[in-house]
Amino acid sequence: MWTSNAAIAIYIAVGVVAAAVVAWLVLRGTVRTRLETARQIRDDPDINEWLVTFNWTNKILYMPTILTSILAGVLVLCAVDRAWVGGIWFVVFFVNFLVEEYEVNIKVLLIGALCLALLFLWLHLLGWVIPFLRFFRKIAVEVNATLYFLVAFLGLLTIAISWVRGLFYYVAITPNYLNIQEGPTETGEHIGKEDYNSRVDTMDFLERLMGFGRIIIIFKDRKRQPLVMLVWRIKGKSASLEAIRATISVEQHLSTVQARVADDSSPSKSDPSAGR
Repeated sequence: MWTSNAAIAIYIAVGVVAAAVVAWLVLRGTVRTRLETARQIRDDPDINEWLVTFNWTNKILYMPTILTSILAGVLVLCAVDRAWVGGIWFVVFFVNFLVEEYEVNIKVLLIGALCLALLFLWLHLLGWVIPFLRFFRKIAVEVNATLYFLVAFLGLLTIAISWVRGLFYYVAITPNYLNIQEGPTETGEHIGKEDYNSRVDTMDFLERLMGFGRIIIIFKDRKRQPLVMLVWRIKGKSASLEAIRATISVEQHLSTVQARVADDSSPSKSDPSAGR
């Protein structure tokens, strides 16, 4: 019994858990995560505006397909027509593919909606609307619920891995510096506020409807490629970035005013006889 396959499987599972616990006990003093960095910056009384974010995988844009896969699996278990379920799933996946692959702004979306309306009008005049909709039923692959759940599981696993990776590869932005973290320890790069610029890209209308956008870090050193991050809740993060920019602008303005005051109050200008 102690050498059976089931016992060996239990030994392996216990060994993996024990190794994970030991690794955590050894590395917990050196591991630096995004959550800890955000807490440290938040507790710093000298920093009022800040942003800590990371780059999501583009596969997170397939979240509608993942949710549809779960719903499709449930419907198949409830004995709903698999062909219709597969057809609807295919439409959602196709639209999701277009969102992930191409930049769809409002202009393109309006043109697409107009073309689709003209297509259905033409089909209506010919009496082909119902056959056209049945086309999706015919191209649908009739699969069981297990495949839909498997697609959803793989998608969620990919997104979870991206989130875990974002714990150790992230960007912290404050009015004084930009910190690019690249690993579980203190490995990273500290960049001064004068050596980079930032902007927000929400040109993709469908991505914006899902709450996503891109924060782009542009370095003054032209040899470095811009850092592009796909982020969620772009509205709040854009507001934080604007607040940081405003703080930097105020600090630069105050520094300029102080420099002018100091220059105007120098002896050479305040006292004409100082240079004699």
